[in-house]
Amino acid sequence: MILTNQKPDNIGAIASTLCLIHCVATPFIFIVQSCSITCCGTTPTWWSLIDCFFLTISFFAIYRTIRTTAKIWMKSSLWSSWFLLLLIIANEKTNWFALNENLIYFPALALIALHLYNKKYCQCNKTKCCTNEG
Repeated sequence: MILTNQKPDNIGAIASTLCLIHCVATPFIFIVQSCSITCCGTTPTWWSLIDCFFLTISFFAIYRTIRTTAKIWMKSSLWSSWFLLLLIIANEKTNWFALNENLIYFPALALIALHLYNKKYCQCNKTKCCTNEG
């Protein structure tokens, strides 16, 4: 928790990047698995739990980030991207709707970009604060 208090944008960008790598790697891992072992067609439980782990980390990173950002649109963009990522992952696990699996990349990339943008342009600190415009 100390890390999310000090550098939430760094943690958020790293967690989102690792989540994106996880999403990109999944199809390749299962292709290799299906070629080597034809008995199992389901995702291992530990691999599915990584989604929840990244969502939890990114939740706390966003929670801390919105406390130090000066842009209102940044707050709503971060939460919207996180919520969309949550919905896509929940849909993937429950199959509510038929969605293209590639949709998961958009909110993950948006979270990375938003955290990096916020880190560079929107941080408030004790000596200065960026403008609250936009």
